[in-house]
Amino acid sequence: MAKRDLYDILGVSKNASEDELKKAYRRLAMKYHPDRNPGDKDAEAKFKEVKEAYEILSDAQKRAAYDQFGHAGIDPSAGGGFSGGGFGGSTSFADIFGDVFGDIFGGGQTRGRGDQRAYRGADLQYNLAISLEEAVAGSTQKIRIPTSVVCDVCHGSGVKPGTSKRICPTCQGRGVVRIQQGFFSVQQTCPHCHGTGEIIETPCEKCHGTGRVEEYKTLSVKIPAGVDTGDRIRLAGEGGPGENGGPPGDLYILIEVKPHPIFKRQGADLYCEMPVSFVTAALGGEIEVPTLSGRVTLKIPPETQSGKIFRLRGKGVVPVRGSVPGDLLCQVHVETPVNLTNEQKNILREFEKALGGKDHHRHKPKEKSWLGSWFNTIKGFFDDMRGN
Repeated sequence: MAKRDLYDILGVSKNASEDELKKAYRRLAMKYHPDRNPGDKDAEAKFKEVKEAYEILSDAQKRAAYDQFGHAGIDPSAGGGFSGGGFGGSTSFADIFGDVFGDIFGGGQTRGRGDQRAYRGADLQYNLAISLEEAVAGSTQKIRIPTSVVCDVCHGSGVKPGTSKRICPTCQGRGVVRIQQGFFSVQQTCPHCHGTGEIIETPCEKCHGTGRVEEYKTLSVKIPAGVDTGDRIRLAGEGGPGENGGPPGDLYILIEVKPHPIFKRQGADLYCEMPVSFVTAALGGEIEVPTLSGRVTLKIPPETQSGKIFRLRGKGVVPVRGSVPGDLLCQVHVETPVNLTNEQKNILREFEKALGGKDHHRHKPKEKSWLGSWFNTIKGFFDDMRGN
C-alpha cells in the first residue's frame, strides 16, 4: 500500500514555513489525541501519522531528504535514510501541547532551573476607609503595609551562611520530571524542588530558605477631592516584588467612604433630614441647615408638609472626574411635640376645636386628598355595580 504524502497528512503545501507546519501539527494533534478520543483506534492511528509527519518535516535534514527522494529518503531500510521516529519518539505529550498553552496563557512551559526570565510582581490591594469630609475635600493618608525584602543574612540565596545548595536528585537539576503514562509521557514540575532544580539542605534561619523576609513600610497616599466608595488609586511599583530582577507590581488603594451621621451621598448630591417644629411648618420661618462648608439658613414657607424636600444649589460634592458641584437635598420632618404640660394640652385641644366645622378638611391637605381618592374609588365601585 502506497504511503501518503507527508504534506497532505498535515494539510500544508510543500513550501510551507516552519510556523505553518507547527500550527497545522498542533491543530491535528489536538483533534486526534487519544485523550480526546478514548477507545477510537482510527483517531489513534491518525495521531501517530500526524506526529510522524511533523517529526520528519520539522527536521531540516529529513525534510530535504524527503523532498528529494520521497519516502525512500527517510526509510532506513532503503539505505542511509533517516528514521521517522515513530510514536514512541522523543516528542512528549507536554512538548506537543506546551506551545498551545503558551500561545493562550503567555508561556505554558514549566519554569525549571534554566528559566532565568524576569517576572513582574503581583498587584496588591489595600482597603482604605475614610470619612465623608476627607473624601469630599481630599486628604493625605498614611498607610502601613507589609512588604517583602531580600534577606540581609543570606542575601537572597535562602541558605545558611557557609553552606550551599545542591542539585535536586529527583530531577537532576532540570526542575521538571517526566511521568510515563502508557505510550506517551507528561512533563511536570519537580515535586521535590518545586521547579528550582536545587535543594536547600540547611536553610537560612532568618528567612527559612525563602531568601526574603517580611517587613512593614509606611506610604503616603494622596486622596484627590471628590472620591467615592469603589474608586481606586494606583501606586505604581508598590505591589509584590518581581522575580529574577523583574519589576514589582502595583498597589491599588480601594476607597470606602464611612457612613456619615448627617449626610448621605449619591453621586455628586448630598441628602440630609432636618426636624422642623409644628409652628414653623404651619406659619413659616427659618431654620439652620448644616453643610460640609458650614451652616446656611433655609427659609421654610408657610403650610410646609412633613417630607418636603428643599434643594440647596451647589452645596453638594465636586466629583473627582468633574468640575460642577452637586446639590444638597434637605428633607424636612415636622416634629410632634412631646412631654406636654396640662396647659399646653388644653391649648392644643382648643386649637383642634378651632379647626373644626364642616370645612375642616381644607386644613388637612393630605387627608382631603386621601378622602377624595377614597370617595372616588367607592363611587366608581357602586357605579360599576349599577351598570351591571
